[in-house]
Amino acid sequence: MVKKFEDYCWADIIDDETFEIYAAYERDLYVGAKPAVLMIDVYQASYDGGQQDVIDVIKEHPSSCGARAWAMVEPGKQLLASARDAGLPIIYSTGDKRSHAEKGKPTNRQRETDTANAYKILPELAPEAEDLVIYKQRASCFYGTPLLSHLINYGIRSLIVGGGTTSGCLRAGVQDAKANGFHITLVEECCYDRTDINHKVNLFDMHHKYADVMKLADVVSHLETLNN
Repeated sequence: MVKKFEDYCWADIIDDETFEIYAAYERDLYVGAKPAVLMIDVYQASYDGGQQDVIDVIKEHPSSCGARAWAMVEPGKQLLASARDAGLPIIYSTGDKRSHAEKGKPTNRQRETDTANAYKILPELAPEAEDLVIYKQRASCFYGTPLLSHLINYGIRSLIVGGGTTSGCLRAGVQDAKANGFHITLVEECCYDRTDINHKVNLFDMHHKYADVMKLADVVSHLETLNN
């Protein structure tokens, strides 16, 4: 029987021996004090081609995560609405296309979506006027950006994180957030990756090392208490 601490999307691919090896990480899960929401790279390129299977959508849109990315849109909207109701700061990260400065590729992928709106936040999850958008040139939204300074100015001590990809830019941001002393809550339904295995294994690994993976309903319930 899978314990509640492990009752997440990876439960069907992790064997009993691995669960036993990682048993020492079991702990109480929670949303930390003075939180902000960080939505990592929910930009158009991840959603191009619509809700097709990834294997089909990448033929025309090589950067897209297809249906896997679209599956987090409604949960993402719920998280953002709850955070706004609770008065939490909301921060987005996206790729920096504002200048023509030469820069290296952020990943080793040889085919990239290169359109004018590739790094525009998906309209369904778009920031509002009071939200902050961080522009980055590398995988981590902390590397070479003013994100840490803004979090310090806001008095933030913990982050509620969603976005993608689980094994890529989201993971890079989570690891840097942990290194900078923030408590991280990853909302299971609000994260995505191109493949099921990458998503589940990386979410499992971050849950045990860097973050508390929690269900959307539990996070929303906590945010509702902040309104009282």
